[in-house]
Amino acid sequence: MPPAGGRRGGPGGHYMSDEELAAVPKVTSALIKRVFSYLKPYWKQLILVLLCIALSSIANLLPSILTGKIIDEGLIGRSMKLLIIYIAASFGVTVLASLIGVGESYINNWIAQHITFDMRNMMYEHLQRMSQRFFTSNNQGDIITRMTSDIDGVESVITNTFKSILSNSITLVFAIVAMFQKNWILAILGILIIPLFAVPTRRAGKTRWKLTNEAQQCNDEVNGILNETLSVSGQLLVKLFGKEEEEFERYKAVNNRMINLNIRERMAGRWFFMVLNTVTNIGPMLLYLVGGILIMKYDSTITVGDITVLVALLGKTYMPVNSLLNIQVDWMRAMALFSRIFDYYDMEIEIKDPENPITPGEFTGEVEFKNVDFSYDGTRQILKDVSFKLESGKSMAIVGPSGSGKSTIINLIPRLYDVCAGAVFFDGVDVRNLSLAELRKCVGVVSQETYLFNGTIRDNLRYASPDATEDEMIAACRKANIYDFIENQELGLDTVVGNRGLKLSGGEKQRISIARVLLKDPKLLIFDEATSALDSISESKIQEAIDPIIKERTSILIAHRLSTILAADKIYVLKDGMIVESGQHKDLVRAGGVYTELYETQFKNSDIIGGNPDDHGMAPFPSDEY
Repeated sequence: MPPAGGRRGGPGGHYMSDEELAAVPKVTSALIKRVFSYLKPYWKQLILVLLCIALSSIANLLPSILTGKIIDEGLIGRSMKLLIIYIAASFGVTVLASLIGVGESYINNWIAQHITFDMRNMMYEHLQRMSQRFFTSNNQGDIITRMTSDIDGVESVITNTFKSILSNSITLVFAIVAMFQKNWILAILGILIIPLFAVPTRRAGKTRWKLTNEAQQCNDEVNGILNETLSVSGQLLVKLFGKEEEEFERYKAVNNRMINLNIRERMAGRWFFMVLNTVTNIGPMLLYLVGGILIMKYDSTITVGDITVLVALLGKTYMPVNSLLNIQVDWMRAMALFSRIFDYYDMEIEIKDPENPITPGEFTGEVEFKNVDFSYDGTRQILKDVSFKLESGKSMAIVGPSGSGKSTIINLIPRLYDVCAGAVFFDGVDVRNLSLAELRKCVGVVSQETYLFNGTIRDNLRYASPDATEDEMIAACRKANIYDFIENQELGLDTVVGNRGLKLSGGEKQRISIARVLLKDPKLLIFDEATSALDSISESKIQEAIDPIIKERTSILIAHRLSTILAADKIYVLKDGMIVESGQHKDLVRAGGVYTELYETQFKNSDIIGGNPDDHGMAPFPSDEY
């Protein structure tokens, strides 16, 4: 998992940002066991990977060991035959190690891809089953991050972190064993030299990490100034207030600070490489010195080739030691990554299918609310003791001020949320006892915020019914009062609507969404503020589509604008989460209650005020809503 903000660590040093340190989970045996449970289905491939890593690590050390044979028996021993044999063997082992490495890389990546495939599927399936509350209360960017970069990070953990631990450990062990086999004195000397390499690497890495962090923060500040002052709105504000010189001085000061930090970071890197180069050369020189003393002063059995092998093996230990010194940070990041993913996996599914769902037979679309209470957060009550009944084949409208709970009633019918008290019945059965799939198949909703996928009109229509025929789509479009528009398009139903339908007007999108819902052929059709965001012409066309539709099937209309609900058989008035009035339009207008207030507010500039409330034809009205 990369450091927060994409900040990099210093060379040879991996350090964690403050955000990462705060997010480090408590590593328990249960967490580790759960992590490795994802590897369990691929245990055969894992054994093969371990074998490949071991063989590759050993094979990569063999050319260094054979170098001693080449020097002692080939060059010093003046044997052309042995020289060729050892060189050929060294070349063959190198090629073999490379081939094993390719095979290991393929299997390792295969395992990583399949594990991330499993995790993505599991995450997507789990998120699809989460309630609407989850998506309204959680940041969408965070949800996408868990699905993408967090799970992508698992691949890096498997292909890099786990592999690094295994390969570096095996390389280090075999290198040290091989060094002791050659000469225990020089082997001990080599082991004592290793910390001289590791300590400056850690110190230099820590220094560069600190400077890099400061430089990144400074860079963030520079970008913030640029975004604020060079945007269209920002530039206009700067000019209108005459702040050009002041903003320039602010930018110059931050830019100067960033330049100084960058220079210090680069120079810290140069000092690091100088120290690193010095230390890596000290090791071989000391081995050559002590080895020479052993050969010349003590007539040791050690040979020139053995010293060369020891020097080569010492060089092979530097990288594994440095990697293993930093592996704790990589491991903690990996655990934090898994912990973030598991947090989502462990979120309880709020809206669940009943264990034994009831099937009432043929659905008719009848809806009944009995003493329903509801709250989104458990503190502020949205609905209070709401009761009503919509008979099959009838239509009803729900009106009321903003925030009165109209859309909440709609959310409870298909169980996007569950009631806090009371019950919602669909065809006489509590919706909590119905299969979610069957219930939602029977409910069609046309919402205020129309969502169309980036495809053709045909694609969007078939989202409701993949097997819909051309004639069925055309019939639905005619009912939705949109076919004339489609017919005039060069590509007809194959017209591309653009991302979220941006190539269409609001009214065109809304009518296509109505056609899509009609193709679903729901038993209950709900129009939730379907015209509130549209101009009067678009609203008129949609109203022409809605009026005949609600006469054909059980329907619910939610509206601010009273002109859109006159065709309903019954109107319910909602205020502060309670039904305060119900009846037909003409009766409610005369009642002098909330409905009358809404009516007079919307039509106060119309000639209809003071007219006959029995008249269901309404004069034009202001576009602003109550």
